[in-house]
Amino acid sequence: MDIFLGELLGTMMLIILGDGVVANVLLNKSKGQGGGGGGAWIMITTGWAFAVLVGVNTAIAFGSAGAHINPAVTVAFAVAGFTPWADVAIYVIGQLVGAFLGGVIVWLAYLPHWAETSDTGLKLAVFSTGPAISNTGANVICEIIGTAVLVLGVAAFFQVGTPITGVAMAGGLGPFLVACLVWGIGLSLGGPTGYAINPARDLGPRIAHAVLPIAGKGGSGWDYSWIPVVGPIVGGIVAGVLLMIL
Repeated sequence: MDIFLGELLGTMMLIILGDGVVANVLLNKSKGQGGGGGGAWIMITTGWAFAVLVGVNTAIAFGSAGAHINPAVTVAFAVAGFTPWADVAIYVIGQLVGAFLGGVIVWLAYLPHWAETSDTGLKLAVFSTGPAISNTGANVICEIIGTAVLVLGVAAFFQVGTPITGVAMAGGLGPFLVACLVWGIGLSLGGPTGYAINPARDLGPRIAHAVLPIAGKGGSGWDYSWIPVVGPIVGGIVAGVLLMIL
């Protein structure tokens, strides 16, 4: 139960701050609209880095020592032998529920702005990712690479070869370093697909978009939705196998 609650609250905070910064940049009449003269991508990637920092610390504080807040990380660490397979479902369900709730809270926080924004694509982009160029193979590959970099980077911040408990490095630098890693992935690899690198981060809020009475919303992009789920899981498996071997 501690793992479930920690993952739920940690992932919820991740989405509140992560999707929240996207809403701030994209929705009409928001004070952060446009990101301040061309700085939208910097604003979004920075906001997501802070979201990861808060999410990881929240997960730890409420009982999830692993603080994965990402099904791809959970699967990767299970493959590598760091996380018991018996715990995988607890992690993933908590993450998906937390991501959905986070999407609902972002909708509430920006409630008057949905009607002020006519572009349905921008509204969907608050909740979920999409490709800059629609190319199924390339989009999947990009998500695989980004997620593998995430998992290998996280593993590098902790002792490899022993169970990763999620306990931060000396001085509490662990969550901060993971946040910096996600910031770097966004800046370097985020352009093609919006760097989901986390199935819960995309799927939970996408479901929220589908069921919420968002003013003037369009479709939820289900034709693309499998890519930010399958790509990160494959990337996690690849990284998990590499960690197991190395």
